[in-house]
Amino acid sequence: MTRLFNDPADFADEMVDGFVAANRARVRKVHGGVARSTTSPEGTVALVVGGGSGHYPAFGGLVGHGLAAGAAMGNLFASPSAQQVTAVATASEHGGGVLLSYGNYAGDVLNFDAAARALTARGIDVRSVRVTDDVASAPADEAHKRRGIAGDLCVFKVAGAAAERGDDLDAVTAIATRANDRTRSFGVAFSGCSLPGADEPLFTVPEGRMAIGMGIHGERGIAEADVPTADGLADLLVDKLLAERPDGAETDGTTAPRVVPILNGLGSVKYEELFVVFGAVQRKLADAGVVIVEPEVGELVTSFDMAGVSLTLFWLDDELEQLWAAPADSPAYRKGGAVPQQQLAPEALAADDQAPVTPGSEASQASAARVAEAITAIRTTIDEHADELGRIDAVAGDGDHGIGMQRGSTAADAAAQDAAARGAGAGSVLAIAGDAWSDKAGGTSGAIWGAALEALGRVLGDDERPSAATVQGAVHAATEAVLAFGAVPGDKTMVDALVPFDEVFTARVAAGDELVDAWSAASAAAQTAADATADLLPRMGRARTHGEDAVGTPDAGAISFALITDAVLSTIAVPA
Repeated sequence: MTRLFNDPADFADEMVDGFVAANRARVRKVHGGVARSTTSPEGTVALVVGGGSGHYPAFGGLVGHGLAAGAAMGNLFASPSAQQVTAVATASEHGGGVLLSYGNYAGDVLNFDAAARALTARGIDVRSVRVTDDVASAPADEAHKRRGIAGDLCVFKVAGAAAERGDDLDAVTAIATRANDRTRSFGVAFSGCSLPGADEPLFTVPEGRMAIGMGIHGERGIAEADVPTADGLADLLVDKLLAERPDGAETDGTTAPRVVPILNGLGSVKYEELFVVFGAVQRKLADAGVVIVEPEVGELVTSFDMAGVSLTLFWLDDELEQLWAAPADSPAYRKGGAVPQQQLAPEALAADDQAPVTPGSEASQASAARVAEAITAIRTTIDEHADELGRIDAVAGDGDHGIGMQRGSTAADAAAQDAAARGAGAGSVLAIAGDAWSDKAGGTSGAIWGAALEALGRVLGDDERPSAATVQGAVHAATEAVLAFGAVPGDKTMVDALVPFDEVFTARVAAGDELVDAWSAASAAAQTAADATADLLPRMGRARTHGEDAVGTPDAGAISFALITDAVLSTIAVPA
């Protein structure tokens, strides 16, 4: 149970501040995460890594010479936003292009891909490599669907070393891809983790039992078994991974394959326990005819305070072995002799810019004030229901939906009030609020709500007081923006409430209903549809792996959408 925090919603930001304060010789704070505080040769590739907080040393702890140039760091267990990734990459690049590398999770994919598009539009050459090492998360013939866990370190280490020696962007990308293809991981958990402020862990395991194949975001595993001895655990982990060797790693009777084993503690398993297990891992691998090269034992990619262990096998070739052994110097991971580094000049630190505002017409400014009131109502509603949304999400997900929505709506509220006060029209207020929501919330829901609010604002515009028909067009545009992320009705997502809302609202406006009446009917339809998601089996996102656990519980995204439509109704119903 995490005990040391102030406001849980501020935990990730305060953690980054403290981390930077303790490591100023190597890292500096930038918007969205950290970048090196030391110089890099002009024209070298910048490796930018990232993901949610709660995994230290990943991701900020791996920024430094021979490793990453920057790390985008989202809220606890939530992907960084596209804005955060873009800002970190912009602060980290120095003329050789950017390689984005991250674990294969839906929110990370959405936001890193959006950042790649934004960087490309700025003229920065970008590549991406997703880490997919977790053998428990998908079968071998669907390896592209696998999650990234402790294998992150293998990919980041060799990619960073290749960038440091001066390889170009295509070469660094090829090396990172090869490292990912030759990395396999598998893990177990003895208890779940507890996020700051939470009353209960994200999942529990009965005394004397362990979850097999857990993830690093509180995902509970795909099976359960009795807790074995240390030798028994080594047997389970090694046998599972040896059964799926990558191409080129087979024993041919003449040349023994070489492998880096990484025994990773997930948060609260003691180092002494890890060493006992590793002794058995080493014996098992030697008996299998495998040569062990520069192993790692310790906390490398954690899951906050989870009691668990994972084993990674990184199967080497000559070049990968050379890069794995190359020097590295970061706050949390060092290899080889120290490499002198020159500090950046103080003026190299970039300041955040305030979002520009184009003044709206008088009629649109009046509507902007109502929009700002609606966003305040949304923030208030989310604050009231954040704990319950987190509890629902924890049934088959990672339990962060409530706090993510809380961070997003709070940021959107502050941005909307500021934009309205500076004379923005209704459309600009929504767009600025959406950008702030996406930036602070991160994760899939942050990206979705950012896109939805941007679409609403784009249709409403800044010139006229919107009619019911204009609002209906804006709602439909927002629906289309959300559907573009790939979910369809029946997937057990926010879409299951959004589409009925759009359909009923469209029909009632077309029938001549007043705005408040049409919205009221649509909001009721959204609530009914959200409640009905309890009967659905999830087909997208992290909950997909544990879909059967979610049957009987509604989708947190659908429920939060219904709550938001009801909150907006309360402001529409008040006469202007």
